[in-house]
Amino acid sequence: MARPQPDDEALRGVLREAGLRATPARVAVLGVLREADAPLSHSEVVAQLEGRGWDPATVFRNLVTLSEAGFVRRTDMGDHVWRFEAVVKGAKGPQGHDHAHFLCTECGEVTCLPGFELKLPRSGSVPQSMRSRAVQIHVQGLCDECR
Repeated sequence: MARPQPDDEALRGVLREAGLRATPARVAVLGVLREADAPLSHSEVVAQLEGRGWDPATVFRNLVTLSEAGFVRRTDMGDHVWRFEAVVKGAKGPQGHDHAHFLCTECGEVTCLPGFELKLPRSGSVPQSMRSRAVQIHVQGLCDECR
């Protein structure tokens, strides 16, 4: 097993406050997601944790548990791959999670677009979920590397 990181104790505390067990695998999964610059797929999280002793099924169960508890947002960007992103309540920027994502349709790279803004009409012609901002915005195209 890898040596605990300095902020592991803070992650343990946050998990325990929410009534979750702060298992080493759960702390490691949450730590990987909090350090990531963009949403990660299950296989990307497994790769980040390679050599730490957790099998893919354990990682997936922890991703689901963290998602159900509100620590992680699970999103399908339209390519049928679940990606997971840390959500930090009260945080500004991407971890506050009020932002869109860009998916490269060639290489699959996902980028956060925190400055992207969608202006909605105030009329009743849009669904209530859009008026209450309970939607996710995904933009697809070719990234600069794949153009």
